[in-house]
Amino acid sequence: MAASGRVLGRAMSASPCSAWRQARWTAQGRLKPEYDAVVIGAGHNGLVADEGGPVSPQAAYLQRLGVNTAVFERRHVIGGAAVTEEIIPGFKFSRASYLLSLLRPQIYTDLELKKHGLRVHLRNPYSFTPMLKEGTKSLLLGMDMAENQKQIAQFSQKDAQAFPKYEAFMNSLALAAEPLLDAAPVDTEAFWQGSLLRRLRSLSALMPLLRAGRILGARLPQYYQVLTAPITKVLDQWFESEPLKATLATDAVIGAMTSPHTPGSGYVLLHHVMGGLEGTRGAWGYVQGGMGALSDAIASSATAHGASIFTEKTVAKVQVSRGGRAQGVVLQDGSEVRSKVVLSNASPQVTFLQLLPQERLPEEFVERISRLDCRSPVTKINVAVDRLPDFSAAPNAPGGQPLPHHQCSIHLNCEDTHLLQQAFEDAMDGRPSHKPMIELCIPSSLDPSLAPPGCHVVSLFTQYTPYTLAGGRVWDEQERNAYADQVFACIEAYAPGFQASVLGRDILMPPDLERIFGLPGGNIFHCAMTLDQLYFARPVPLHSSYRCPVPGLYLCGSGAHPGGGVMGAAGRNAARVVFGDLKSM
Repeated sequence: MAASGRVLGRAMSASPCSAWRQARWTAQGRLKPEYDAVVIGAGHNGLVADEGGPVSPQAAYLQRLGVNTAVFERRHVIGGAAVTEEIIPGFKFSRASYLLSLLRPQIYTDLELKKHGLRVHLRNPYSFTPMLKEGTKSLLLGMDMAENQKQIAQFSQKDAQAFPKYEAFMNSLALAAEPLLDAAPVDTEAFWQGSLLRRLRSLSALMPLLRAGRILGARLPQYYQVLTAPITKVLDQWFESEPLKATLATDAVIGAMTSPHTPGSGYVLLHHVMGGLEGTRGAWGYVQGGMGALSDAIASSATAHGASIFTEKTVAKVQVSRGGRAQGVVLQDGSEVRSKVVLSNASPQVTFLQLLPQERLPEEFVERISRLDCRSPVTKINVAVDRLPDFSAAPNAPGGQPLPHHQCSIHLNCEDTHLLQQAFEDAMDGRPSHKPMIELCIPSSLDPSLAPPGCHVVSLFTQYTPYTLAGGRVWDEQERNAYADQVFACIEAYAPGFQASVLGRDILMPPDLERIFGLPGGNIFHCAMTLDQLYFARPVPLHSSYRCPVPGLYLCGSGAHPGGGVMGAAGRNAARVVFGDLKSM
């Protein structure tokens, strides 16, 4: 327990807010014995498919296209990892995912999410890195480039001059990658084994690659380096000051069991700069009411077009016909639901190793799925506090109202890339990091509805923590609280008084993220975003087009192209593939 004596080690039971949401979605329709399409899991990608994505954009897209769709969610609340839960009375937390930027803009428009209640608070400034040793020194970055240069100049005039060029370079790479996000990868299997129609269709998937190549032009070698090199090598070519390099490097390792010195870590950074909000490229924001409000908006759009969403309905297995085609699902209560197609928003591991009869799958395919890298460094800690953190580098206002830096992603233990490397090495030795990388966010600084007056909700995205501790030890209560106490001690060093402000906490180690949200190994991307598990090879080579070895079964979650984050692209792309296949049936 922390020194305050008021800390809760476990989450409390579901709130009245959660119970209301359950009643809302189970009331959308009675379970029928047959649908055109069934979606496993009401994560945002699954919901998008209904209309056409993670609260199931697939459900949203398919229903809009006239495909009668049902979504089955095992939890009492929809949204997968994009949920709002009142785990401490009076405090509403984005319990897992906590920021929005990557959601594809077409989904906003197609699903009319604003009409269905989505509101977003843009953050500006967006990044705050206080210095521990320098006392009052910090690095604050936002949308004002001139102000950014002033901030960076504290550490290096050279870096201040280089920063606008670096930003333009990264934006150009993100722009080139965008065509690849919104289309299925080239169906390499079709070239070798597909029908003439599938071969012709696969040729159209070459167009996004050609568009990306045209945008890059002469920058292609630099793009290749960002994809394949350690992010430290890339940043060292641009900058000399450690606070700036370490702050930028956090986006290259966040959620990934990699260090800044790991080859390919540059792609993870690129993945996190591809988004935008309200027409502002690269912007990140808080969803009004928490991330569950995004899932609710997608679900509202889906159900408005006739989709049915059921909570507390666990899919036990995918039914496969004698001819080897997916023909529906069997629920845990024994109910059988038939369908023409099945879309799985679950991870590849759950979909193929738990929900399907293994004899229906090629042995080599099963082996590849079982070998997917799903290691996770993440422990998420949700904290209720009775006042704002008071950082030594930027003291609070006399009245206690939020200041600009309180709305940022606040990076702690991130003023030097060597700190990030050491934290990674600790975890690789089976130990939680002694000085973990901490991304601290205070969404109630912009959305006061999340907490009682004067109080705040604090999101701590921390790493690195191994799934299993050295010696085979597991994360028992003592180990969990010891790590959380270490994280709080680190925050206390930057913001004295933080520990005394804590009213309660919810600790989610990698095994908890796996158990509660179905994230294999606790991995927020379902499987690592490494070069051997991207595009043509996501989740495995020859099966990257959302189709699976079992006809009629499609993968539509973060384990499919283009990967994780609250993006919705996998759901939207999968829905298009499914609709095309249904038309040709």
